[in-house]
Amino acid sequence: MEKRMTNKVLVINGPNLNLLGKREPDIYGAETLASIEDKCQKRASDLGLTVEFRQSNTEGEMVDWIQQAEDNFDILIINAGAYTHTSVALLDAIKATLTPVIEVHLSNIHQREEFRHHSFISKAAKGMICGFGGFGYEMALDAANSILKND
Repeated sequence: MEKRMTNKVLVINGPNLNLLGKREPDIYGAETLASIEDKCQKRASDLGLTVEFRQSNTEGEMVDWIQQAEDNFDILIINAGAYTHTSVALLDAIKATLTPVIEVHLSNIHQREEFRHHSFISKAAKGMICGFGGFGYEMALDAANSILKND
């Protein structure tokens, strides 16, 4: 992969994350995905990164984005939502790319229902950040910056 002048980060958000701020605020908080993106744009700028946010409720679209990431982005941050616990297709797409992946979750999935404790994404991700709400995305950008500087 050729080095870009500015490292590019793709942030993929899965199903129902478009409902942040309205959906189960006791679990996911009152912050919207747009406000998380705004904070990440600022943090990325401070780090000298560019970041692109995407959200889809469709598994196949997320697979397409992951497959395209290698040619267009230096690192991928993903909150796959419920697909985290069910999607072998996302796992296979991540395993097929050379793009490093960081997994993010707003809630601590290990403190929730048993079925949420398993993550297919984790099998191929460099690491996971969970339980810090929207701030976890900013933490993921810091991790991405560290990974990119050490490559």
